[in-house]
This record gives sequence, C-alpha cells and structure tokens, in this order.
Amino acid sequence: MSDHSKPAPARRPRDAEQSRRLILQAALEEFSTYGHSGARVERIASSAGVSKPLIYDHFGDKDGLYAAALKQAYVQIREGERELQLDDLSPDDAIRTLVRFTMDHFREKPWFIRMLNTENLLGGETIRQISDVKSVQSVLVDRLQTVLKRGAKDGVFRADADPLEFYIFVASLCWFPVSNIHTLRAVFGLPMDEPWLRRRADEAAEMVLGYLRPKD
Repeated sequence: MSDHSKPAPARRPRDAEQSRRLILQAALEEFSTYGHSGARVERIASSAGVSKPLIYDHFGDKDGLYAAALKQAYVQIREGERELQLDDLSPDDAIRTLVRFTMDHFREKPWFIRMLNTENLLGGETIRQISDVKSVQSVLVDRLQTVLKRGAKDGVFRADADPLEFYIFVASLCWFPVSNIHTLRAVFGLPMDEPWLRRRADEAAEMVLGYLRPKD
C-alpha cells in the first residue's frame, strides 16, 4: 500500500474545557482589539477554531461571552500572581517581585489593560454583574495582607498599610507607562522598550517600598 492510500491519523477531539479556554482567549483578543460594539462572534469562532453555535452553547450570547472574557482577564493575572511564591521571599523581595510581575503582565498581555479600559468606558456595567469577581480579587488581597504583616512583624514595613489600597498604588505605577506607551513615545521621545519598562518597574518597586517603611 502506498503512502497516499494510508488513512490520515484521526484527530483527537477537544474536550469542553479546552474549547472553553480557546474561546475565552480568542474573545479576550477580539474584545480588547475592537471593543464591545466592534467585536464579532464570527471572528472569535474562527480564531478559536470552533463553531458559532458552540460559543452560544457555552456563553449564551455576545454579552455573556464578553462578561466571561472580562472575568478571565482577572483570573489570568491572579493565576500569575499565585505562581510567584511570595511566601518564600523576604517581605522586601516579595514586593519587588510583585511589582515586576505586574509591569510584565501588563506589557505581555495587553488585552488586560484594554479589556479594563473598555469596561470603564462602558461605565463598569458588566463587572458589577459578575457575582464572583470579588472572590477572584480577594486572593491577591489575602496574599498581600500576609506579606505586609510579615514585614510589619520584622519591623521593615509600617503596620497600618492597607493591602487593597497598596495594590492600587502598585497597579497605578505599572499601568500608566504601558497603557500610554504610544503617546509617551510620540510626545516625549522615550524609548518605551523592554529595558526601559523593566527599569521603571525596578524604580516603582523602590518607590512603594519607601511608602511601606515605618515612620520615624
């Protein structure tokens, strides 16, 4: 029998969870590129390699898919933070690691910033309807609380630092240079390349550590 007459190997079927992951990633990229109104389910289906009916089976409609993708944006950053092993580091190094990760995540996964920008333009309507989004966020707050308490116990951090407000401080320092990368490059002639952003992350880490130092 010639090679041409051999049957093609059977393609392994995707399981439901794999299809869901592919759909959500395609949706993240679509919604973050075109916004809610400009996004098309047809393009998401094509990118994910699935049918439109399968998307509707999983998520109901376009709004349901957008809500799931928005939540997925938060899940991805929380999963990345969980892998940092902050409890194994000194309080100072744990904060440095978190700041560097935050800057890298914003840069390497641009759909996170774009999805949140889209949702804010929509007035936060969808995020308020996601019932368990606070539980996703609480993972970070709990981990930060542990780091801050260890630092206070060691005498290197102030005892009154609020973990949620502190994270907003960190996210703000990392968010601005990434979300405004094109305008900053055009207006000020800044390089805005990877080495520049890594230097900003290191400097941001030292800034927030200064904020955490005990007051004299």
